[in-house]
Amino acid sequence: MYSGFLLAATEGGVVDGLKHTATEVGEKFGFNTQLFISQFIGFFVVAFLLQRFAFKPLLALLDERQKKIADSLAAAEKMKADLAKADEDRKRVLAEAGAQASKIIEEARAAAAKIGEAETQRAIATAADIIAKAKQANEAELARMRSELRKEVGRLVVAASVQVTGKILTAEDRQRLAQETQQQFAA
Repeated sequence: MYSGFLLAATEGGVVDGLKHTATEVGEKFGFNTQLFISQFIGFFVVAFLLQRFAFKPLLALLDERQKKIADSLAAAEKMKADLAKADEDRKRVLAEAGAQASKIIEEARAAAAKIGEAETQRAIATAADIIAKAKQANEAELARMRSELRKEVGRLVVAASVQVTGKILTAEDRQRLAQETQQQFAA
C-alpha cells in the first residue's frame, strides 16, 4: 500500500489528483474563487480600517484611562500617607498642647499660691495696721476720757467742798483743790 502511494507521488499523480479533487469538492459545495478573493480583500480592508481607526484609538484611550487610574491610585496612596502623617502630627500637637496646658496650669497654681500668700500677708499687715490705729484711737479716747473725768472730779470736789465748808471758794482755792485731786488720781 505504501509503495503504491510513493509511486504515485513520484510520478506526480497524487498532487494532480489532490488538485483535481479540491476543485471538484469546491464546485460541489459552491465555492467561487473570485468571490472568495473579494471577500478576503474586503476582510483585510475592514480589518485594516478597524485597526487604524477603531482599535488604535480605543487602545490609546484604554492606555490613557489605565494611566489615569494608576495615577489616581498613586495619588490616593500618597493622600493616605499624608493623612496618616497629618493624624500623627495632630496627635503630637495635641500631646504638646496638653503638656503645655498642664505646665500653664501648674504655673497658674503656683502664681495663685504666691498671690494668695502675698494677699494673706497684705491682709495681715492691714489688720495689724487697723489694730494699731484702733489701739491708738482707744488710747487717745481713754486719755481724753481721763482728762474729762479729772475735770469733772475736780469740779465735783470743788462743789462738794463748797457745800461742806459752806463758804465760797475763790478761784485760787478752786485751782489748788483741783490740782490736789488730780495728783491723788494720778498716784
